[in-house]
Amino acid sequence: MKAINPTTGETLSEYPEHSSPEVTRRLEGAARAFVEWRRTSFGDRAGPLRAVATILRQRQAELARLMTLEMGKPIAQSESEVEKCAGACEYFAENAERDLTVESVASDAARSFVRYDPLGPILAVMPWNFPLWQVIRAAAPALMAGNVLVLKHASNVPGCADELERVFADAGFPSGVFQQVRIPGAAAEALVDHPAIAAVTLTGSDAAGRALGARAGRALKKTVLELGGSDPFLVLADADPMQAATQAAAARIINNGQSCIAAKRFIVERPLAERFEWLLGQRMARLKLGDPLDRATELGPLARPDLVDALERQVQESIKAGARLVTGGARPQRVGSFYAPTVLADVHPGMPAFDEETFGPLAAVIVAKDAPDAVRLANQSGFGLGASVWTSDEARGEALAREIEAGSVFVNGIVKSDPRLPFGGVKRSGYGRELGLWGMREFVNIKTVWIGRRSGSPGDGIE
Repeated sequence: MKAINPTTGETLSEYPEHSSPEVTRRLEGAARAFVEWRRTSFGDRAGPLRAVATILRQRQAELARLMTLEMGKPIAQSESEVEKCAGACEYFAENAERDLTVESVASDAARSFVRYDPLGPILAVMPWNFPLWQVIRAAAPALMAGNVLVLKHASNVPGCADELERVFADAGFPSGVFQQVRIPGAAAEALVDHPAIAAVTLTGSDAAGRALGARAGRALKKTVLELGGSDPFLVLADADPMQAATQAAAARIINNGQSCIAAKRFIVERPLAERFEWLLGQRMARLKLGDPLDRATELGPLARPDLVDALERQVQESIKAGARLVTGGARPQRVGSFYAPTVLADVHPGMPAFDEETFGPLAAVIVAKDAPDAVRLANQSGFGLGASVWTSDEARGEALAREIEAGSVFVNGIVKSDPRLPFGGVKRSGYGRELGLWGMREFVNIKTVWIGRRSGSPGDGIE
């Protein structure tokens, strides 16, 4: 596997794939490690997870630089990602026992209660766009629940995968509790069938989710799928247009526009549409494109050349279908996988900029007649991951949030993940939840324990 710098196109390093016998050895090692790890206390698990947080902070500079070199995000965002990972480790180390403690339930038993027992080795198929965060947010709650984790990371960030494995080992996790298998994406599905794997979590495209979810379904193994998004950013007529446009640009270019929860469809009530479009176009046109290691850079390259090709197709096909180019719409004349920050107006359903997930700095402006029409357009998508509503009337924003089909709706705020809150989607954006209490309980056996009186108790004959 090759790590290629998307800023320069140069090969950074090469990593040998694991052989089939090595993959089998690691899966069997995970199964053996689970036997002991599941019996540890929450305190035993929290210690090394807190150590992960400490090590992440100690190695922040080198880990951030590695992320930026391998996939191109601006260095300040890479540094923030490392800190977010450390904070999440501390959160789950602190709160797992509270969220997974045995719960007594009154019934006809002398005693009855619910336990949250671990399932076993979890296969985590993770993407390249947040090379550390996506892994940590899956691993931390899973390990604290008593599971073990087998990571299949994206092939273009092999260095990040290696460093994560090293961090967990250096933190004191026993052998086999956290490990990677270095295999190509096409080989990941076959791992689902291995008897060592108890459940699967995947963050990726809806196509990848369909394939892996189908495979797991045939094997009757639990899955959590966090897939793509085409997040709407609703601007109501009472919003501050300058603030909305400034936040819109920031929401669109997070991670160079390569985030499932980046705002992509900017749905604006008609009275504000012309002003918003002009302000957003001005802000996007002024973005500084360049080397993501340069702290003055606001927008770096896309992670791979094929992603530039895909974005260019979406822009050109949308223009052919009637969209109007406000700014951008071309590849800069420079080395690397860059695409100019782009705004399209007059976007409608049926255009790629409306219907598809756009992974890159493309903002699609859509005009709504009124607030109900804005909600209708927001929901006229196969995706349902995140959404935001911008308004001066908080109560109105909250009311509209109830109508929007998405896993997260933010009012007057950019959509983000938070260890304290559930994260996931509906429709083609997947199912299940990560993070918070809800993520903690995804990969556990919610077990009823019923203890009768000495005289015994008859059943009721009903399943």
